[in-house]
Amino acid sequence: MIKRMIIMLIAVGVVLGGFFAFQNFKAHIIGQVMASLANPPQTVSTVTAGLQDWQPQVEAVGSLRAVNGTDLSLEVSGIVDQIDFNSGDDVAAGAVLLRLRSDDDEAKLQALQATADLAQVTYDRDVKQWKAQAISQATVDSGTFNLKNARAQVEQQKAMLDKKVLRAPFAGHLGIRAVDVGQYLNAGTIVVTLQALDPIYADFFLPQQALDQVKIGQAISAKVDTYPGQNFAGKITAINPQVDASSRNVQVRATLGNADRRLLPGMYATVDIDIGSPQRHITLPQTAIAYNPYGSTVFLVEQQGAARSAQQTFVTTGAKRGDQVAVLSGVKEGDVVVTSGQVKLRNGSPVLIDNKVQPTSDAAPTPADH
Repeated sequence: MIKRMIIMLIAVGVVLGGFFAFQNFKAHIIGQVMASLANPPQTVSTVTAGLQDWQPQVEAVGSLRAVNGTDLSLEVSGIVDQIDFNSGDDVAAGAVLLRLRSDDDEAKLQALQATADLAQVTYDRDVKQWKAQAISQATVDSGTFNLKNARAQVEQQKAMLDKKVLRAPFAGHLGIRAVDVGQYLNAGTIVVTLQALDPIYADFFLPQQALDQVKIGQAISAKVDTYPGQNFAGKITAINPQVDASSRNVQVRATLGNADRRLLPGMYATVDIDIGSPQRHITLPQTAIAYNPYGSTVFLVEQQGAARSAQQTFVTTGAKRGDQVAVLSGVKEGDVVVTSGQVKLRNGSPVLIDNKVQPTSDAAPTPADH
């Protein structure tokens, strides 16, 4: 009888133990399911960190201007009598471009020239008579004065006539003609623009801290948005000896070759100046970096068996180049770095990697032409 009761008690204990064990197992499974539902895997894109050659550069934005460039006009007023150029012509230095009507001035010049010729004849006769002691020295001196005065008036009239002729002050490329034959021009009215386009200047400003990194003759590369993806080579030819007191910037001038005349005065250009020797840095797309007041961070993907999780780490960043940023510490070569989707992550978050779409990581990005 006692033996039967012991067996029954054991059987009851086994049943109860199995029941409680099943309840514990069920609670564990439910807990895991709830935990996975609370922290589901997040889809992110990634990139494997690698070393790249990195040329330190100073970047500035400047304007292009002609080596020689001016709007041509006349000093005197008058009616346009002759135009000797077409819009867009290339002209040599000294080429005649325009003449004003000058009939009256030419007639006056002839009259003055006749007076000067008479003064010359009178002076020559007075000299001969003076040598023969037929006239006094005072008469010769008066004749000398009259001759010089007549010649001066002739030269003055020639200068007046010359002011009615517009000449190219230097060789260059003409713009669009702004006047017509028969038009009355006031003094200073712009006739046409003349620009010497090869070479061409690029003027830009650098902060005073960059002065020890640039020097005369240093190579530069310029880009303009008119020609995406193209670089124009040049070199620094002048550095202003004075720093602007209000901005603490210094003006720098570079000279660019422009034989094909694609660069025009007035364009703005982005100028890159190589400084120092090339270095090798870990580079990441700028989208991979989270900039915070307490420091910059990235998320690294860690592999744990078949599972992947994200771990946040601090990084020290360096210079930027297009869509890229140099990482000086915090990431090593071969690390898998999250490039998009970080906003959904926290330390230990499980992740799924989908690299079908990647953020841009171009050292020299250009606007897309839609």
